[in-house]
Amino acid sequence: MSQRLRLAAVSFLNARPITYGIEQGLVGAERFDLRFGEPSRCAAAVAAGEADLGLMPIASYAASIEELRVVPGIAVASRGPVRTVVLVGQVPWEEMAEIALDGASRTSQMLARLLTRERGLHPEFVEVPHAQIAEAASGTRGALIIGDLGLHIDGRFRHVYDLGQEWHNLVGLPFVYAVWAGRPGVVCTEDVVLLQESLRLGLQRRKEIGRAWGLGNGVDPALGENYLLKNIRHRLGSDELSGATAFLARSYQAGLLAKSMRVRLFDALAPPEPRPRPARSLDTLLHDAAAGERIALEEGVRLYSETDLVDLGQAADLRRQALHPDGVVTYIIDRNVNYTNICTTCCSFCNFHRPPGHPQAYTLSREELAQKLHETLELGGVQVLLQGGINPDLSLAYYEDLFRYMKANFPLAIHGLSPEEIRYLAEREGLPVRAVLERLVAAGLDSVPGGAAEILDDEIRRRISPRKCSADTWIDVMREAHGLGLRTSATMVFGFGESPRQLVGHLDRLRRLQDQTAGFTAFICWSFQAEGTRLPLHDDTGSLRYLRVLALARLYLDNFPNLQVSWVTMGPAVGQVALRFGGNDFGSAMIEENVVATAGTVFKISAADIERCVRGAGFVPRRRNMRYELQSQPCA
Repeated sequence: MSQRLRLAAVSFLNARPITYGIEQGLVGAERFDLRFGEPSRCAAAVAAGEADLGLMPIASYAASIEELRVVPGIAVASRGPVRTVVLVGQVPWEEMAEIALDGASRTSQMLARLLTRERGLHPEFVEVPHAQIAEAASGTRGALIIGDLGLHIDGRFRHVYDLGQEWHNLVGLPFVYAVWAGRPGVVCTEDVVLLQESLRLGLQRRKEIGRAWGLGNGVDPALGENYLLKNIRHRLGSDELSGATAFLARSYQAGLLAKSMRVRLFDALAPPEPRPRPARSLDTLLHDAAAGERIALEEGVRLYSETDLVDLGQAADLRRQALHPDGVVTYIIDRNVNYTNICTTCCSFCNFHRPPGHPQAYTLSREELAQKLHETLELGGVQVLLQGGINPDLSLAYYEDLFRYMKANFPLAIHGLSPEEIRYLAEREGLPVRAVLERLVAAGLDSVPGGAAEILDDEIRRRISPRKCSADTWIDVMREAHGLGLRTSATMVFGFGESPRQLVGHLDRLRRLQDQTAGFTAFICWSFQAEGTRLPLHDDTGSLRYLRVLALARLYLDNFPNLQVSWVTMGPAVGQVALRFGGNDFGSAMIEENVVATAGTVFKISAADIERCVRGAGFVPRRRNMRYELQSQPCA
């Protein structure tokens, strides 16, 4: 770290909290050389080798000829109105024959083009220098205005469209405008810590930064203050990564990007444990957790073990309302295709697996798979959840061929292979896990399900599934997947006689990895289904315990945006109740499920049933994909 790291950043108000600690000399005084410019210039400086790291538009990151990395945890983003990326004009959007695009930001230009296309409109686009954009809108010509200028346009135009709000209306996710990005290897984990500390200090000073901007520009100081506090988000969390992924995917599909891209992050250190503090009463713990304050592991054990279920559920519901205030409950239409039941792991809790050579053993043929995928499309499915046993006859090449066949013939996302399956493939092929994942992604893998987690505690795992990977290995596979820009889910199966500390410890491991990678989109838990298995049931797997575990997860997993309710194992009625215990997603209108079904679980409901359940619980149902991008308007 002897050489200074050259930083190129935008001087817009929305970026000042990010650079605050560095500007003030409070962070990295001997490490960083900070210079300012327009967003497009920051990207150009990195491309020309004039800067090591640029606070650049996300579209410039995606369009870079070189493969870049993004600093985790930091962004300029919005969830809803942003105010500083607006389309203005004297006529409505639909009547604009031409749109002038501010030349200062490639991301805002691409967003304007994409949203215009989504509306089915085809105006001409022309780029205008940033200094001239405010005067460009006249007659049937609209103008895209970005940056601080957008805060000064009130009353000047008859029609103003906030593109942050327009994006959120379309997909239900935040929009990411800019990120710190640079070449792999230029930023070390210590640099990430310093950059995140600069943001932390800036977030504490948002009021001061905003008021100073207002006074310096001769406007009401409250304008800048409210903008930073209410319109701009600076965390690059799970929802923001999903929003960025959705934007890049839609832009590629629309022909606005030359290549398909995922956001890949620089490595980050796990944050330190919360500092020990004086013991809090249960009421105080519940209040603080409901407000989003982080609780420590032992505090989580106390909440789980000692809190009244109704009180715990009320706190979880308050947290759910804060994270999802619009009252929307999402769900997905997919099919759980278990492509083989041949498995050498032979977990004692599984009634689905069959050993090689067993008369009931199978591996689906292409014809059988094709029939299932055709049915999935006919029923409105958007994804295949592809999981199976550890079949020693299936090589990595088998999965590559399978994924390529699926992608060539069916417009379905592949949400496939648990960490255990991926770990086994790496062992079988003698390859690193990352190399296996890279080949699977190249063949068509879109995301990774969180199966095979059970309880992430090796004492439990040795007892119920001694041949399955360790808790550390499960976490490491997920870390590698997140490092490649893959989105994944996280799961828990409880009811194996685990202690409260082992159960909360599982949540803690997930939260720690999420702090580093923000790669999990959702958490799903369900109880062990024992019927017909070799593992006797000696634990509480009833609905009240399920609701307790779910509510605790909502409070403990403070960096997880989504919690899915498990109607598949608990039934639709309990699923409805779970929406008031922290859940905000009703899971899948599962066209097919084979694993828990072999243990006696028989609940099946359609998309229409899900929508009735969601409305009956007082929410608005919306379909989604795996990254929680809204797919359609609610049914009538």
